[in-house]
Amino acid sequence: MSSACFVTGTDTEVGKTYATVALLHRARQLGRTALGLKAVAAGTGADGENEDVQALRAANSIALPERTLNPYRFTAPIAPHIAAREAGVDIRFPPILAALAAARQRAGPDGLVLVEGAGGFRIPLGPDGDSADLAVALGLPLILVVGLRLGCLNHALLTVEAIAARGLVLAGWIANCIDPAMSRFDDNLQTLTELIPAPRLGVIPHGLPGGPAAAATGLQLPAG
Repeated sequence: MSSACFVTGTDTEVGKTYATVALLHRARQLGRTALGLKAVAAGTGADGENEDVQALRAANSIALPERTLNPYRFTAPIAPHIAAREAGVDIRFPPILAALAAARQRAGPDGLVLVEGAGGFRIPLGPDGDSADLAVALGLPLILVVGLRLGCLNHALLTVEAIAARGLVLAGWIANCIDPAMSRFDDNLQTLTELIPAPRLGVIPHGLPGGPAAAATGLQLPAG
């Protein structure tokens, strides 16, 4: 069965999709089949498309059915459980688990499947629980995307603590520079490197020319 990880973040808008796409490109550079899924997406344009889903679709090695690529998609760019409630839908875990199983089968034994979560690690989803509960149900190692900005130390360490409290494996973390004017960037990065008990898979610079494909060369895939 293909390798798979769940990608979560310290908050919303910290670059989970960017990092996921970069990891997919890295896997493809290494000759592996790479597939990304967006478990829950909120926010669509007039065409019904979601930007995160579009980015993952474009980065995938092979085309996936839409229900596999993105089991739940809502129009309003708001918290998923509120968007689902307004749409009259319950976000349940079985369709997401089924999407993961289908993607792993398509990826093959040497492939990599990345399931990108919504928002931060504890974002509410629906009757089956929040994003942390989804991570437990998926049973996958996690990759944590840390948005480097003021306050990131607290957000990152609380998230790492919440991951450990659920008995989940943190396979690695990625530092994403979302605030180019962040004071003492290097000091903050070093502190995170010392305090997060998992490998740093790379640092994504702000505004890198070439986007995720260019960032891929600076990233490592998680072990295993």
